[in-house]
Amino acid sequence: MAQVAMVMNLDKCIGCHTCSVTCKQTWTNRDGVEYVWFNNVETKPGVGYPRRYEDQDRWRGGWELDRKGRLRLRSGGRLRRLATIFSNPDLPELDDYYEPATYDFDTLISAPAGSDIPVARPRSAITGKEMKVSGGSNWDDDLAGSPLHAAQDPNLDAMTEQVRMSFEQTFMFHLPRICEHCLNPACVSACPSSAMYKRVEDGIVLVDQDKCRGWRMCVSACPYKKVYVNHRTGKAEKCTFCFPRIEAGLPTVCAETCVGRLRYIGLVLYDADAVAAAASVVDPADLLDAQRSVFLDPDDPEVQQAARAAGIADDWIAAAQASPIWQLISRHKVALPLHPEYRTLPMVWYIPPLSPVLDATTSRGADDADADDIFHTITALRIPMEYLASLFTAGDVDVVAGVLQKLAAVRAHMRRRSIDGSADSRALAGAGMSERDAEDLYRLLAIAKMSDRYVVPKAHKEDAAELASWASGCSLDGPGGPGMGGPGGGPGGGPVALTLQRRGPS
Repeated sequence: MAQVAMVMNLDKCIGCHTCSVTCKQTWTNRDGVEYVWFNNVETKPGVGYPRRYEDQDRWRGGWELDRKGRLRLRSGGRLRRLATIFSNPDLPELDDYYEPATYDFDTLISAPAGSDIPVARPRSAITGKEMKVSGGSNWDDDLAGSPLHAAQDPNLDAMTEQVRMSFEQTFMFHLPRICEHCLNPACVSACPSSAMYKRVEDGIVLVDQDKCRGWRMCVSACPYKKVYVNHRTGKAEKCTFCFPRIEAGLPTVCAETCVGRLRYIGLVLYDADAVAAAASVVDPADLLDAQRSVFLDPDDPEVQQAARAAGIADDWIAAAQASPIWQLISRHKVALPLHPEYRTLPMVWYIPPLSPVLDATTSRGADDADADDIFHTITALRIPMEYLASLFTAGDVDVVAGVLQKLAAVRAHMRRRSIDGSADSRALAGAGMSERDAEDLYRLLAIAKMSDRYVVPKAHKEDAAELASWASGCSLDGPGGPGMGGPGGGPGGGPVALTLQRRGPS
C-alpha cells in the first residue's frame, strides 16, 4: 500500500506559528471549532495542547498489549465502550484545551465621545459572556523553562534527577503537531459508527460527517488528542492532511507556508500485512525498528512489481522512489516517530533538534573536528537526550544519540569541505556514514528546493469514485468491526481487527 507521510526537521522550527494560522484560516475558521487547532506548535518542555495530552494513564489513548500479547485499545473493548457510550469518563473538557476569546470591537467604533479611551473587552467565543483570557493553544510559548509550566510536562515525570528546572539551565524547542494519520489508528477502531476511516489510496484518516453520531470515543482513543468535536454540530473533526491539495499534487497548507522550510511530504510504500506484527512487539524500545521494517524499498524490483499488482500506478511508484520521507526515515535513519509506545504507528516523523554542537565543542576547549569530542559534547547539551528519547524512541537514549551524532557529523564534514575542500573522515566514520551519505543528507536538510521537499503525485481521475466513497460498514452492532476483538470485545475474544482494508460503497 501507499501512504502519504510527513517529516519535520525540528532544528529549523522557529516557533512563528505561521503553519497554525494558515491551517486555522483554511479549515477551522468557523463556528463550532473556535478552540480547535488542527495544526499547533508546542513549546517543549511544556504541558501541550490539550494540557498533558501525553498522560495516557489519565486519558487512556492508543493501544496496549494484553496478557497474551494481543493488541487492544487502552480505552477498552466493546463492552466498556457500550457501558460508557453516553458518559465518556476519558474525554477532555474545554478547560483542558482553552476557552477561545473574541473582542467587543464595536465598542471602539460606537463609544460616545469622552475623556476615557474605550477598551475592547474579551468575550467568550462560545458563550458570548465577558471573560478573562487565561489560556490558549500556545499559551506557554517561550515559558518552557519555568517550573510553573515545564514541571507539568508528562515527559519529565521520570526525569527529576536528570533535569533541573532552573532558569539558568532552561532548555526549550518547538514541536509542531498535526494528526499522525497512523498506520494503526486507534481513533478509527474506537468509532462506534464507523465514521472514522483510513483511505486505502493514500492512508489519510478522515471523518464521514454523515455517519458520525458524536459518540466521541475517537477523541478518547487518539493518544495525540488530534480529534476534536464541533460543539455546534456535535460531530468529530480532525486534520485532513489537506487531501484536496494532496489529490491535486500540492503540499498541505501548513507545509507550503512554513517559514522555516522544515516540512517534508512524500509517499512511502509499506507492507500492510506486517502492520499488526509491528504494532505488537513486546518491548516498546523495539517499536521503532519494527515500524521501519514495515516500510518497503521503492527501488526494489520485487516491491515495484507487488505495488503494481496492488493497483499502485507507475507515477506513484516513481514518487515513492523520489520521496524525501523514505530517505530520512529508512535510508539515513535520522527521522523518528512521536511516541512510538502508543503503538499506532504514526506517519508524521521528526528529526530531533541538535543544539549548536560545534560551537559548544569549541567553547569547552575540545576539538570540533574530533568525533569523540563532538559526541561527548552532544551528551552534555542543554536539551537532554533522555527528554528527546521520551518523545521519540520510547526512552531509548542510544538511538537519539546516534541520530544527533549523524547530524553533527554532517555539520563537521561540510565545514571541513567549505574550508579546504577535504572530507572529515573521522567524524563520518564515528557516525557510521559515508561521504556520499553526508552530502546527500546535507542537500536534503539544508538546501533542498520545494520540489525536493514535497514529492506529491496527483490522484488519478479513474480513482475519483473510490476517493469519494466512504469506509465499508462496520459498527458496534455486528461482529468483526473495528475494535471488536480482544478480551471483553468480540465473540471468542479474537484479536482486534486493524483498519487497513479496502473501502467500497456502503
